[in-house]
Amino acid sequence: MSNYIKATNFASKDALSTGNALKTVSGTEIDDEYTAIATAVATKANTASPTLTGTPAAPTASASTTTTQVATTAFTQAAITAGITAKAPLASPALTGTPTAPTASASTNTTQLATTAYTTTAIAAIPAVTAAVVNALAYPVGAIYTSIVSTNPATTLGVGTWTAFGAGRVLVGLNASDSDFDTVEETGGAKTHELTTAELPAHSHTTFSDSTVSSSPTTSNITSSSSVAKSTGQSSAYEGYITRAGTSAATLGKSSDTGSGTAHTNVQPYIVVYFWKRTA
Repeated sequence: MSNYIKATNFASKDALSTGNALKTVSGTEIDDEYTAIATAVATKANTASPTLTGTPAAPTASASTTTTQVATTAFTQAAITAGITAKAPLASPALTGTPTAPTASASTNTTQLATTAYTTTAIAAIPAVTAAVVNALAYPVGAIYTSIVSTNPATTLGVGTWTAFGAGRVLVGLNASDSDFDTVEETGGAKTHELTTAELPAHSHTTFSDSTVSSSPTTSNITSSSSVAKSTGQSSAYEGYITRAGTSAATLGKSSDTGSGTAHTNVQPYIVVYFWKRTA
């Protein structure tokens, strides 16, 4: 931008004496002054809405300035940098203060941020966790409940329909490889049992302890031999009898009877409790 420089020193002309030709201001001098002034004015900006060119410069205002003062590039860059620094990154932002966001509708189940209002509403909609709710999960239909009191579990637990179960019986775990225990609620066994002959242990009975008995009985060794009958599986009527040696008669008989044939008890050591099965 050029400045106006005066071409003629008019004040010096005033000091010249009257009649000096240089004292007179010529038209050329006046034209030159006007031209210099016009040139200088043409390169100046208007005060109102100037159209600046080149690289205009101005003082840089302080960062806190919020007036009509012209902002320089330095002021603008500093303001932008400060503004960006004050923003949270999109990836894993560390927000401070009291961040807010739109509250999603109650049915929203997305990655949208949840506000405190959304969370409070969602929590309020959760059914109350009562003892009955917990017990229903702990004792589903088909569960067995054990107690030493006779109160129906429907009263104690507050849930379900229950029926007395397993009266006079013990519980056995299911065993798929054993036909006696391969079906749920299958029953079996007996409290008492009378042994059959086949279930008796193998054993024998001693009828004589005389060391002089003969191992080869004959009819001469037995009095009233005609009353001796052959038993099934014996080769003679005398096989299986033990007699005294010589001609004296042996006393024949049988061992004393014992036992009553009463069924014996199969009960293991036990303690009685109440069993209940949930049916609904």
